[in-house]
Amino acid sequence: MPPISGLKVIRSPIHGYGVITLRPVTEGDIIVYGDGFLYRESDDFDDEYSLILPPYEDNADGSEGAPMYLDLTDQTRWINHSCDPNTEVDTGWNKKTKTASAWWVALRDIAAGEELFYDYAFSAHLAMPCNCKSDRCRGVIVDEDEIDEVPEKLKPLVRRPKRRRSA
Repeated sequence: MPPISGLKVIRSPIHGYGVITLRPVTEGDIIVYGDGFLYRESDDFDDEYSLILPPYEDNADGSEGAPMYLDLTDQTRWINHSCDPNTEVDTGWNKKTKTASAWWVALRDIAAGEELFYDYAFSAHLAMPCNCKSDRCRGVIVDEDEIDEVPEKLKPLVRRPKRRRSA
């Protein structure tokens, strides 16, 4: 996969590799579109670098389909988690072509050279220890709404930082 213009993969102080922006980014800007392969829940694949997608397809009986996964194959796979992220990832589904897309949007202004993060918000049964070191760190990578449901072995790691006030 060729390098994505304006981004660089680096060794991250948070976890393994990370991605920095080589240009300043303004809040609300789309920073990058990710690329990958689409898998269904029933497929055999490694989901370590995958985004879980809503059930975009409908079943023949009119019910929602199973969630799908976008296995990232470009530099976006190295964007790390933070409990206090500077980006959010959004996804879309093209019914005609049956393709998924993902893109990262800046939640605030981001300086050139700053590492990019988004909140992985794992389901409680997939939670794992968090290394983000932010003041808002939950101690585990988990959806805030499922923090009380993390497995017993992870409960000692859970932290409950104060929520930000809405403006």
